[in-house]
Amino acid sequence: MELSELDKWADEFEAFQSRFSSLFGRREVQQQALKYVQGLVSPVERKNGWQLAEAVGDKRPDATQRLLYKTKWDAEAVRDALQRFVIEGFGDAEGIGVVDETGFLKKGVKSAGVQRQYSGTAGKVENCQLGVFLTYATTQGHTFLDRRLYLPADWCADRERCKEAQVPADVGFATKSELAAAMLRHAWRLGVPMRWVTADEVYGEARALRYAVAESGRWYVFAVGVQNSVWLVRPEVGVPAWKGNGRKPFKARVLDESARPVRIPAVVASWPDSRWQRLEVAAGEKGARIYDWACQRVVENQDQMPGRDSWLLVRRSLTKPHECAYFLSNAPPDTALLTLAQVASTRYTIEQCFEEAKGETGLDHYQVRYWPSWYRHITLSMMAHVWLAWLRLRRNQKKGGLNPFWPS
Repeated sequence: MELSELDKWADEFEAFQSRFSSLFGRREVQQQALKYVQGLVSPVERKNGWQLAEAVGDKRPDATQRLLYKTKWDAEAVRDALQRFVIEGFGDAEGIGVVDETGFLKKGVKSAGVQRQYSGTAGKVENCQLGVFLTYATTQGHTFLDRRLYLPADWCADRERCKEAQVPADVGFATKSELAAAMLRHAWRLGVPMRWVTADEVYGEARALRYAVAESGRWYVFAVGVQNSVWLVRPEVGVPAWKGNGRKPFKARVLDESARPVRIPAVVASWPDSRWQRLEVAAGEKGARIYDWACQRVVENQDQMPGRDSWLLVRRSLTKPHECAYFLSNAPPDTALLTLAQVASTRYTIEQCFEEAKGETGLDHYQVRYWPSWYRHITLSMMAHVWLAWLRLRRNQKKGGLNPFWPS
């Protein structure tokens, strides 16, 4: 944000920041936190160390470093207060929670959770940290709700290394989907209104995450891999009758031994052309996002047993028809194809959040090694992004604009 724009909204920014001031304890810490977030939304190119200190008027970066390393304040409490602000400013009963991870390239082996691992940000295996994030999208805009630093299994097995990086002793290994489920449950407990959850196949393949969303009474539209299969008709399940010899059956199974789930590509290949609809579902950087979409009611396959009644949703490229993306959704049978497509397409908003936060609020500009310091910087960067999202909302409200692609 340009300095002139910051000056224009200075009073509103201080009012926004005052909502969180008490969470930082002593007055000098409150003031430093205010300056830090101010620096994160400033036009400084690299928002770390000396550059950030200079932007906020400090002669040295010591006060900023103390804010991230030493002073007493609870990043989790700040995160909760931030979620309450998002509820007030952006809350919508039809809100969509979006889950994804982003990579933070790092040198060395000391930073908490760092190792050579695949980063979608880099598109290859790199030495990096991975953060799993939950964002929120409504007609009012999109912004961050929560974050978790992914701790690889090798780190969890090396408690001395964890101790050096100040990883809490009670932090054990959790998959990315488990981190996502924890963030969703926390947001629901705090009252974040949310009808839908969407994510790519890293999370859609996690049956436990799909179960968590469904059991909460919410609906998911999760991408899944091409290797998945579904049942076209729910088969009869039961304990086979005992024939009088051998071990007596006790476990339920599909009674018709000829019944088999069908691979998703085979299902899609059987669809007539009339099933496909060309839909404009989101606005991209190069114009409207237009794809061919189709769906069919199916039964999810759980280890060769019938699971939840679901929608199989498919997105097909216009220019490369052989390129398809597959989704499963537990939305009700009367859900429109357009609605499913719009929810699936909302996943791009988390990519926008990452791009905006890395470009405008220094999400990846940190120079910290310790676990608590990572959470502190990321939380303050999220706060800065929420502020900018709220500012964008205020501008849009003045123009009277709403998102024309929002699920109806």
